Amino acid sequence: MGVTSNMKKLATLLSGSAMALAMTASAYAEKWDMPMAYSASNFHSQNGAEFAKCVTDKTGGDLEIVTHPGGSLFKGGEIKRAVQTGQAPIGERLLSAHANENPVFGVDSVPFLATSFDASVKLYETAKGELEKALDEQNLKLLYSVPWPPQGLYFKKEVNSVADMKGLKFRAYNASTSRLAELAGMQPTQIEAAEVQQAFSTNAVESMVSSGATGFDRKVFDAGVTHYYEVDAWLPRNTVMVNKDAYAGLPDDQKAALTSCAAEAEAKGLQASKDYTQFTYDGLREGGMTVEPASDGLKGELEAIGATMTSEWLDAAGETGKAIVDSFKGE
Repeated sequence: MGVTSNMKKLATLLSGSAMALAMTASAYAEKWDMPMAYSASNFHSQNGAEFAKCVTDKTGGDLEIVTHPGGSLFKGGEIKRAVQTGQAPIGERLLSAHANENPVFGVDSVPFLATSFDASVKLYETAKGELEKALDEQNLKLLYSVPWPPQGLYFKKEVNSVADMKGLKFRAYNASTSRLAELAGMQPTQIEAAEVQQAFSTNAVESMVSSGATGFDRKVFDAGVTHYYEVDAWLPRNTVMVNKDAYAGLPDDQKAALTSCAAEAEAKGLQASKDYTQFTYDGLREGGMTVEPASDGLKGELEAIGATMTSEWLDAAGETGKAIVDSFKGE
């Protein structure tokens, strides 16, 4: 009886230990939902899906990230707040859409400041410290950032001057695009990417400034858009951020996996954006649109508007903004 009793006790102890180990393991197994604003076919969303798989694989499934593209979990304008408040542990957002919260968030959308991929990378690296600081104050940690292709202008008609734009209904996606519309005499309306085609189809908008990617993804040529002008105004960036509390709660190996996969995603995303630029221009042409550089006259008028907007941004961003621009320009 004594031997049997001891064996039962040992079995109970072993069973309890196994259960404790299982509970410990499951305590570290987490599933993170990652809201994203753009369609699943968009290169940002595809890059995010690869990032999520990288994290899931590197942690052996202990941290599983599941992406939700197309604004299916939270609409674009809701994503940053959702991550900030812990409704979602991680998410991707066009940070310049929140420049009203902090002007530094809009540094990538200062017209004609950084107009190429190389310049975009340089500006991002120059501003990154301030961006991280601003996000940190909002309970957010920056993981990675990827630029869109250069921004151009879409219209439902031929446009050769700013005068031709007067009175047009214009799709805006941040404060810079709204201000651009106002200075060009257009009427800005804030519309998320997911609603772009419908907005053009119903004539809620007749113009927008965006990359070739947005127009191609949303097949705006099926909604009556006829012209795209390459003006290379700026390269806004999508930023993937994580809730600081959620990040702090991870074991060190999972934190390392996140940052390692984020670095890979940033590099791959940059290359994808470069590759996607010409692909989308070709796609717009195949859809029947005229795709061409803006005339010298139009570009000159737009650059004059850009100079006004740059001055306004520097006033709003103060010494921080001036330091970023001066460093970027090597002054």
